[in-house]
Amino acid sequence: MQVTEDLRRLWPLVGFRRLFAVRLVSQCADGMFQVGLATLFFFSPETASTATGVAAAFAVLLLPFTVVGPWAGVLLDRWRRRQVLLYGNLVRVALTLTIAVVMLVHGVGPLVYVLALVTLSVNRFLLAALSASLPKVVDGPLLLTANSLTPTLGAASAGIGALLGFVLGRLMPAGRERDAIALVVAALVMGTASTLAGRIARDQLGPDEPVAMPVRRALGVVARELGAGARYLVARRTPAEALAIMAWHRFCYGVVFMASILISRNLLSSPSDVDAGLRTFATVLGASAIGFALAVVVTPVLSPRLGPQRWIVVCLVVATVSQLMLVVTMALPVVLVAAATLGLAAQSAKIAVDTIVQRDTADAYRGRAFALYDVLYNAAFVGAAALGAVTLPDTGWSRGLFLALAVGYLGSAVVYGRASNRAHAVGPLPAESVRS
Repeated sequence: MQVTEDLRRLWPLVGFRRLFAVRLVSQCADGMFQVGLATLFFFSPETASTATGVAAAFAVLLLPFTVVGPWAGVLLDRWRRRQVLLYGNLVRVALTLTIAVVMLVHGVGPLVYVLALVTLSVNRFLLAALSASLPKVVDGPLLLTANSLTPTLGAASAGIGALLGFVLGRLMPAGRERDAIALVVAALVMGTASTLAGRIARDQLGPDEPVAMPVRRALGVVARELGAGARYLVARRTPAEALAIMAWHRFCYGVVFMASILISRNLLSSPSDVDAGLRTFATVLGASAIGFALAVVVTPVLSPRLGPQRWIVVCLVVATVSQLMLVVTMALPVVLVAAATLGLAAQSAKIAVDTIVQRDTADAYRGRAFALYDVLYNAAFVGAAALGAVTLPDTGWSRGLFLALAVGYLGSAVVYGRASNRAHAVGPLPAESVRS
C-alpha cells in the first residue's frame, strides 16, 4: 500500500520523528486543557443553549487566536523555531499552573478566562511553528505524506488528551480540587513537550537566517512584514488561492459545527439533559474523527494522481454531498454519516492546502504564510459563528441553511477549479536543505 511505503520512507528521518513527537505530546496537552473549556462554554446547564450563546462562546475562544496570528508570523521568520517550541511550552506550563492556583483560591472568574485565552493563544503560536518547521525535516516528495500524517494524528492525540481529561474528571469528586488536578496533569504533559523539543538541534527548524532583535522592535514591523508576506503569496498565486478556499471551507464548516452543538443538545437530546447532549455531541465528533482518519489514507493516494488543486475541488464536491444529506433529515444515523463525510472532505482539503502553501512558499516567508493561514482559519470560524447566530434556530436544524451551504460548497468547487487551472507558481523556490 502506498501510504505504508511512504511512512517507511518518512520514519527514518530523525528530525521528522522528533518534531512529530513534540506535536503529539503538545496536542495531547491541548486536548486535556480544552475539554474543560468546551464543557464550560457549551455544555454547562446555564450556558450555550441558544445559537446566540454558542456564537458568543466561539467569539470569546477564537478572536484572541486571530489576533495572535500576525505577531506569530513575524517572530517565526526571525526567531529559531526550535526555541519557540521549547520555551513556548514552558510558558504554557506556567500559565496552566497559575490557572490551577487561581481556581483553588478564588474559583472560576474573569481572571481564569483571561489566562485560559492567553494559554490557547500560545498554543496557536506553537501550531504555526510546527507547520512552518515541517519542510525543514522532510523531503519534498514526502511532504504530502507528512502533511497528512502530522495534523491528523496531532488532532487524534488532542482527542486522546481530551478523553484522558474527561476520564480523570469522572474519577475524582466534583469541586475545585478536581479541576486544579486536571490542570496540573496537563501542565506536566506540556513540560514533556518542551523537553522533547530540546532534543532537536537548535538551528534545524529554521529560519535559514534568524534575525536577533528586541521584541519591541520586532513587533513594530508587524504590519510591514505581514503585508510583504501577503503580497508575496498573492504574486505566487497558488498559495494565496489555496488560503482563500481554505477560509471559505472553514467558514462553512464552522456553521455546521455550530449547528451540530445545538442539534446534539436541543434536538437529538432533551435540552434539560446536558449530559445526554454532551454524549450525543461526542458521538458526532467521533464520526468526524473517522472522516479525518480516512483522509490520512485517501489523500496521499489520490492527491498525487490528481494534483492538490484538483483534489481540493473533489473535496468541495464531497462536502456538498454531506450538506445535502442534512437537508433531507436530522435523524442521528444520517447526521453521523454526514459528519464523517464532511470530516473526510475538510481534513483532505486541509492536507492539500498545507502542501500547496509549504511547496510554493520560500522559507523566508513561510512563517508569515502560516500566520496568515492561522488568522484566516480562525476569523472564518468567528464569521461562521456570527452567521449562525442570526440564521440558525435554537434546535440547530434549518433545511434552507443547509441547502445554501451545499450550493456554496458546489459553487466554490467550480470557482476554485477554474482559478487553479489558470494559476502557476511564479518561478522556482530557493533550494532548501533537509536535515535528518
